Amino acid sequence: MAQNKIALVTGGSRGLGRNMAIKIAQKGIDVIITYNSQQEEAAAVVKEIEKQGQKAVALQLNVAEVKNFAPFITQVAAALKDTFQAEKIDFLINNAGTALYAPFAETTEEQLDAMVAIHFKAPFFLTQQVLPHIADGGSIINISSGLTRLSYPGSSTYASMKTAIETLTRYQAKELGDRRIRVNVVAPGAIETDFGGGRVRDNRDINDHIASLTALGRVGLPDDIGGVVAFLCTEDARWINAQRIEVSGGQML
Repeated sequence: MAQNKIALVTGGSRGLGRNMAIKIAQKGIDVIITYNSQQEEAAAVVKEIEKQGQKAVALQLNVAEVKNFAPFITQVAAALKDTFQAEKIDFLINNAGTALYAPFAETTEEQLDAMVAIHFKAPFFLTQQVLPHIADGGSIINISSGLTRLSYPGSSTYASMKTAIETLTRYQAKELGDRRIRVNVVAPGAIETDFGGGRVRDNRDINDHIASLTALGRVGLPDDIGGVVAFLCTEDARWINAQRIEVSGGQML
């Protein structure tokens, strides 16, 4: 019997990460998710994946501190051996993150440093440390944002970090090509989740405004994103590399 492929999704306990993990499992892929503090929610995602006949594990990880990565990698290696009877993962999805809404003129050094740590250093160094545990021919998917193309006041710091990730993605694709590892970016538009305190989901004025600027006439849902990430984990996506795929319904065209 062939070994199932395995995906690692950071920030998989809620929101977009939860949806990605479940959609990936629906492709017949086993899943490791990370959570920061939402242990019960993470356990519920594991159960949901197991209901679909796939194996799943939830591991705690605070991506804000690079020092956490080495012990985390040890946990991943143990989970691969004990739960999946495997040595490597096939897919890494760098999804974990937090929001910051602050005008450029008022953004503090502490706020900038936090965004750098979570949205640039974390995917940079986590990917670096996971690399020996990714199978040749695997795939890395970095999650960016529609805000690298659009400009909404208050998102300059967050969007700048995501722009850095998009540049890094192209370099990763170039440098990892000899291992046949594909690296792509998925850039969601505005989505109804609890991200940033749920403002897109819960603030009707914001929701209506974004919907009015979107060609398909509504704000995005988690279900609009997870399937695209899952597709990139399939053989059908084998020739997609170094691409930024925006999934925004045609926001601000």
